[in-house]
Amino acid sequence: MSDMTPERGARNLLLNCARASAGDRLLIAYEPPEFGYFDADSVGIVTRTARSMGLSVDAVDVGFNPDNPHLPQDLLARFEAADIILFLARLGDQLRFSDMPQGKKIIVSFAVTRELFGSGFSNGHHDAFMEIKSGINAVLDAADEVRMTCPLGTDVRGRPVMNLNPAGDTSILRFPMSVFTPVPAHSFSGRVAVGFLTGTGSRYYDNYTIEFDRPVFAQMEHGRLTRFAGDPKNAARAEAQYDRVAQQFGIDRDFVHSWHAGIHPGCGYPWDMRENFERWGGAAFGNPRLLHFHTCGAYAPGEISWNVIDPTIVIDGVTYWDNGIFHAERLPEGPSILARHSCAAALFANPDPDIGLRAAI
Repeated sequence: MSDMTPERGARNLLLNCARASAGDRLLIAYEPPEFGYFDADSVGIVTRTARSMGLSVDAVDVGFNPDNPHLPQDLLARFEAADIILFLARLGDQLRFSDMPQGKKIIVSFAVTRELFGSGFSNGHHDAFMEIKSGINAVLDAADEVRMTCPLGTDVRGRPVMNLNPAGDTSILRFPMSVFTPVPAHSFSGRVAVGFLTGTGSRYYDNYTIEFDRPVFAQMEHGRLTRFAGDPKNAARAEAQYDRVAQQFGIDRDFVHSWHAGIHPGCGYPWDMRENFERWGGAAFGNPRLLHFHTCGAYAPGEISWNVIDPTIVIDGVTYWDNGIFHAERLPEGPSILARHSCAAALFANPDPDIGLRAAI
């Protein structure tokens, strides 16, 4: 894809995701860069682009509160006065939708920096990825069997029981659209190879990420973690992490809630994941090289994620993900979606392989 720019990414967000038009009032709720998650440039890029489209723009610093995210009354009043609320802040993901004023277009951005606004991740037409999401949802909804494997030995299978009414997903708009509707895990069993455990961005806790010097296998039966197998020392560390996090928050330790894989081949992560696992977990999961389970807690997204690298996902005999490559053209509507959106087709033809791995994990 040529002529990609951060401004075109912002325009894609405003025009094709928010459906903004001249005269709309945009409020940008932003998290300042000193928290190490969102950068210093994105607010300005979106503001300038929005004004060039005839929108009025207001911006408010909402900070970052890992322990008690909430909307103070004065902020709620600012929200009420807007037509479109864009979160360049983790607060958008932390709040339950019920905390939000009704009747607003609310968007959470997974483009967290100028680089990501200027990449194929933000420049690929939003409608293309909404249609691809809808296509894979329909395939999963009709499926009799899904089997997931990976080079490290993951082997999980089950029959999806999808919840595709609007409550099954979130009514908050997400940009870019980078995953399908999470698949409930209660009908899946098998083993998941994990090289590390990390949080989900739901809550923040000490030792948020633990790495293993060799993979361990999370054994799962009908959406319940039964044990960690593999190297005994690493397995014991994994069990201890689950004990600690479940106890800290008083949650169902062994509940595996759901899973999804990335559908956006433009979702690159050009930094070392180890520098900031929190940001990695919030931005990289849309890459098709990642399959992501929500675990530890009987709710989405739980508190500990399993990340399978380079998954192969076979649905009723058709390989849609092949060793981390997502074949959108194998969807029933895939060829026509890609024919209508050459920008998306270009990304699928040349996917970004960078998911922040700077050494073997």
